[in-house]
Amino acid sequence: MPCINLKGEMAKNGITIEAIAKLLGIHRNSAANKINGDSSFTIDEAITIQRSFFPKLTLRYLFEKESEDGSGDQ
Repeated sequence: MPCINLKGEMAKNGITIEAIAKLLGIHRNSAANKINGDSSFTIDEAITIQRSFFPKLTLRYLFEKESEDGSGDQ
């Protein structure tokens, strides 16, 4: 499942997949796969992204996955 909050915050702040990839030292496709939920971020990668781009937001918020029962955050 994609990191929908991360994707939304990236869009709001003009942060590209390329910027995430460069920060983490990985290929753009690898970063896209992680953002889209096809693979997972390591905890170190998540912390690096949060501290570098979103210091006022929590890791829990940024990397929250869609609820498994589909109910969302209601």
